[in-house]
Amino acid sequence: MKVLPLHEFHRANAAQFTAVNGCEVVAHYGDALAEHAALRTTAGVLDLSFRSRLCLTGADRVRFLHGQVTNNVKDLPPCAGCYAALTTAKGKMQSDLNLYNLADELLLDFEPGLTAAVSQRLEKYLVADDVQLIDAAPHYGLLSVQGPQAAAVIRALGWAGEIPPVPFRFNKISEAALGEIYLMNQPRIGTTGFDVFVPVTALATVAAQLLTAAAPLGGRAAGWDALEIARIEAGIPRYGADMDETNLPLECGIENRAVSYQKGCYIGQEVINRVHSFGQVTRALRGLRLADGLETLPARGEKLFAAGKEVGFVTGAVYSPACQANLALGYVRKETNQLGAELQWQTCSGPSPAIIVGLPFAAG
Repeated sequence: MKVLPLHEFHRANAAQFTAVNGCEVVAHYGDALAEHAALRTTAGVLDLSFRSRLCLTGADRVRFLHGQVTNNVKDLPPCAGCYAALTTAKGKMQSDLNLYNLADELLLDFEPGLTAAVSQRLEKYLVADDVQLIDAAPHYGLLSVQGPQAAAVIRALGWAGEIPPVPFRFNKISEAALGEIYLMNQPRIGTTGFDVFVPVTALATVAAQLLTAAAPLGGRAAGWDALEIARIEAGIPRYGADMDETNLPLECGIENRAVSYQKGCYIGQEVINRVHSFGQVTRALRGLRLADGLETLPARGEKLFAAGKEVGFVTGAVYSPACQANLALGYVRKETNQLGAELQWQTCSGPSPAIIVGLPFAAG
């Protein structure tokens, strides 16, 4: 298992650990519900250094990546980024990516444990291009502040300077004692949020500063368990859970954020454009409200039924403190995936309802 650079720092703060795709993550710091409340109402400070990070350098990096992903890289201004999918020639997902246009490189941020797979996928199409792929994870960690008070936490640091105003905008900060830091506007749970890419040598210092800044605002350290609940409440799919190599981006609810239909050719474009222009996907990701009082929630892959016929499956389920309800995400075939449709999944006690509702899930 790939251990977090700040393992001892988190252990000293009562962290409990788990693993995601072979990478160590902080599950919680003893109270996942309080951590979730901070993410929803004030600010949660997260260590996301388990995520994969690649840099593309070389004179052809922009042209090359533009031809590999679903969104427009070529027209990104300096200090800006976008969300995109990496797909096969058949339009199937291989990863989703947060990508940023740095001065001399492109930075890719994506799900843990996928560095080798994404590198191999990109290298497959490198011929005579002046492009080099560099694993940035050994050099830079990733901290994040998420929640309504996230901007106030960043301002309280003193050295962060101007706050990037909109998602995927970022600032480079040269701080004598810390090195070169990148501050990205990156809301991860549908509210406000900022990612902070920090040199590994300064990671513990910045993590401590963020926690100190968050405390007076009611913020606190938060782990994976709280983040996953908030993510599902926001209806945001995660690659490896709600999206994988069997999915087209158009099925996953990310089309408006991840796909440009004006950018020109890229790997998988023909299939994706054809589905967009002439048809519709046979299934789509939907929000599901489950019955109250369930002893267990459906596991990933649990089948969904309508009138006794299998029509889909669950990708993830949580109890939502914000909604005070059991919620799930899942794929449902187009003939039965309208809002308000009542599906069923099979429990030990018999069929249990799963009603299709809008995303993000409504609190209260």
